Amino acid sequence: MAALREFVSTVVSDGSRDAGLAMLLLSRPPTNAMTRQVYREIVAAAAELAERDDVAAVILFGGHEIFSAGDDMPELRTLTAPEAETTARARQQAIDAVAQIPKPTVAAITGYALGAGLTLALAADWRVSGDNVKFGATEILAGLIPGGDGMARLTRAAGASRAKELVFSGRFFDAEEALTLGLIDEMVAPDDVYDAAAGWARRFLEGPRHALAAAKAGINDVFEAGPAERVAAERRRYVDVFAAGQTGDEDSGSRAR
Repeated sequence: MAALREFVSTVVSDGSRDAGLAMLLLSRPPTNAMTRQVYREIVAAAAELAERDDVAAVILFGGHEIFSAGDDMPELRTLTAPEAETTARARQQAIDAVAQIPKPTVAAITGYALGAGLTLALAADWRVSGDNVKFGATEILAGLIPGGDGMARLTRAAGASRAKELVFSGRFFDAEEALTLGLIDEMVAPDDVYDAAAGWARRFLEGPRHALAAAKAGINDVFEAGPAERVAAERRRYVDVFAAGQTGDEDSGSRAR
């Protein structure tokens, strides 16, 4: 079953093997370039997948040819400063929405992941790439810098020195280097990208959803919150999961009786 928008769709499997597996699909040929509309559609799609009870894990996919070449530069060059600020806000909201989906997410990366496309991939929990993919934090080539928390995400994955070199140069790099830098987690043959991503996601389809959501949020807090906030949030989530488990035990007991 699919919920279609113009450029972003959600597809949820109803098959017995993959029940609970969903896809957030970008489809803006030929390069899946990002615009304000695309960002708004990503926010809506991510919110839908976050709320649906029949979704347990999500694959972020741009199709078999290309993940995303980043922002639509012809559109970006026409914007006024206030319009550029609106776009930057929309980009941030889209990246945050994907990162905060309270379910395991995996980016299935094909072709190119450049600029904002790379940042979007970094918002997923796990990244699978074809061995022929080209990556790049390419914003500097247009006189810009990564937005949408892109520099922070690069730094978390690759370290400060390597992130600076990638951002300063805007150079392209291949999947092998991306794997070495920690920007992707698995490299496979180009035709195997989606299947490998689905294989990763399937591991969590029968998992305890409340606990998985709490674990994801807690790990994200390591990077996003200060020390005091981190400790308090982790304690709160631990108690929430514990309470949910106790409720589940009671329910099981009542069913047994």
